[in-house]
Amino acid sequence: MALGPTPSSAAGNDWWTPTTRPTPDSQINVTGEPFTGTNAEGEVRGFVDAHDHLFANEAFGGRLICGKTFSEAGIADALKDCPEHYPDGSLAVFDFITKGGDGRHDPVGWPTFKDWPAHDSLTHQQNYYAWVERAWRGGQRVLVNDLVTNGVICSVYFFKDRSCDEMTSIRLQAKLTYDLQAYVDKMYGGTGKGWFRIVTDSAQAREVIKQGKLAVVLGVETSEPFGCKQVLDIAQCSKADIDAGLDELYGLGVRSMFLCHKFDNALCGVRFDEGALGTAINVGQFLSTGTFWKTEKCTGPQHDNPINGASASEAEGELPADVKVPSYDSGAQCNTRGLTDLGEYAVRGMMKRKMMLEIDHMSVKAVGRALDIFEAESYPGVISSHSWMDLNWTERVYGLGGFVAQYMHGSEGFVAEANRTKALRDKYDVGYGYGTDMNGVGGWPGPRGADAANKVTYPFRSVDGGSVIDRQTTGERTWDLNTDGAAHYGLVPDWIEDIRLVGGQDVVNDLFRGAESYLDTWGAAEKHQAGVNLAKGAAATASSAEWNPFTSYAPNRAVDGTRDTRWASDWSNDQWLRIDLGSTHLVGRVTLDWERAYGKSYRIELSTDGANWQTAWSTTSGDGGLDTARFTGTPARYVRIHGLERGTDWGYSLYEVGVHSS
Repeated sequence: MALGPTPSSAAGNDWWTPTTRPTPDSQINVTGEPFTGTNAEGEVRGFVDAHDHLFANEAFGGRLICGKTFSEAGIADALKDCPEHYPDGSLAVFDFITKGGDGRHDPVGWPTFKDWPAHDSLTHQQNYYAWVERAWRGGQRVLVNDLVTNGVICSVYFFKDRSCDEMTSIRLQAKLTYDLQAYVDKMYGGTGKGWFRIVTDSAQAREVIKQGKLAVVLGVETSEPFGCKQVLDIAQCSKADIDAGLDELYGLGVRSMFLCHKFDNALCGVRFDEGALGTAINVGQFLSTGTFWKTEKCTGPQHDNPINGASASEAEGELPADVKVPSYDSGAQCNTRGLTDLGEYAVRGMMKRKMMLEIDHMSVKAVGRALDIFEAESYPGVISSHSWMDLNWTERVYGLGGFVAQYMHGSEGFVAEANRTKALRDKYDVGYGYGTDMNGVGGWPGPRGADAANKVTYPFRSVDGGSVIDRQTTGERTWDLNTDGAAHYGLVPDWIEDIRLVGGQDVVNDLFRGAESYLDTWGAAEKHQAGVNLAKGAAATASSAEWNPFTSYAPNRAVDGTRDTRWASDWSNDQWLRIDLGSTHLVGRVTLDWERAYGKSYRIELSTDGANWQTAWSTTSGDGGLDTARFTGTPARYVRIHGLERGTDWGYSLYEVGVHSS
């Protein structure tokens, strides 16, 4: 009964059916009342798409993705091709680049849809609002609409009808999301009555889902947020730009975002793309920044995507005649660029505003530092939404309280990856998500074939059991997942049924818990309170301090609350920094923000009297960066960081030490 349909207060009125709908329009092909309420434990239910692009047609200059999510003029206006694609797709340049062949296709959308939308057509609208409505009717309850664009792609693409300024496009897409909400509301009789509900906090989202509607969260995925590009390694933005940008996005309703995407910027380095697409993106990197990607050997099990031996790309024609894409060492697979000082400022700014950080597309070096920061602050607001992080980060994300979704792969691949991480989801008692990335130029599941042994049989019941889902029809075209693949957003319920048939009910059950787990992460980020740093401003002494006639490296520099200063010891192994908290406190967490001169082997020691010490935590494998030592809460007035073995030829050097009760 907990998973069954819950009677609505409007039962008998078909509250899910609009009082008016545009004529003509797409069919939904789902019957039955959407489930409402919560389960027996008070949890919301339903699927979460953690990564979609409803209005990517407004990005990249407005002519890369053809067709609209909705139009006041109706479906014939919404679902039509770009002008240059007529009469036969000869000028569909991006189709040629992404799909191969000559790019030719039948440009007619409504009502025939001969060639598009299709699972392998990357340039045509897949998010028509009625198709999203079908996904909602099929059980989806959270949709993250990532406002997306890329100024460089816009500038080099042949066709555009607007400026390439990224923030201009982001603002427009945000406005159109609210316009779509009003468009749907009008069908249901007025403001607030439709199924498409934009939410700005987790409590709102829970109430929307409890009513049986779709909670829509705004995110941002762009390459140069706040104008933070970098040219020849020089940042083109400031901390003031970051604060103003975050404030503006928050005001628009944005609650999650990426700090870098495709190109290195002034905030962070990116996780590379592979193959011919990787070569094309690297060309864009050069056009945007004046530098190509740079690699180094990875220091841990995580690595960025390989770019050695990348394929040739048409995009190389955009480079100056004397400039070539470099070759790369196969043993050096990590981006040299991590999280910059400005990037760290942006991460902390997002924490301050209770926003969620998307770590997909960040280099492993950048992700590692971001997770270090979150762990030091016990901040849970971290999301991997579409399989673009190294999978070795998964447990760290779950350990923080973060959320993971997998890209919308074909059912066999999706099930295999879901099974690989099943034990971790069970360990942390979390649900799972998917990221469709529709309109995101990624490609989607192809057909498994009409003869597949466990193919989708139409009609079928929704996961909650309360609705019946048949083949989806728009105009003269009817789609069948078995033979068409995931051609558009309306086929998400069919794809989930395919997952059930291929992988079993357990995978789908985890997905059905996705909305609850996503909101758990969001809610925990909203409730997060910065811990009191007992060490800030405390008295500090040390075994030694490096002498410099121009700069002080005195012990108190490690507890003055800023990373602009640091304590540095003499250049020998046995060194210590002692902090006097002023009175006895319960100490359970110490954070160490190392400069390049870090401790490889060191201990955290505690004392109530400054004479008798006990070791609370130790390591022999320190690697620098930001370390967080957690241990059972222990009464202490004095905290000592005792260095036993240096990680470099220099001494020990700490920007900041934090001491916390928990």
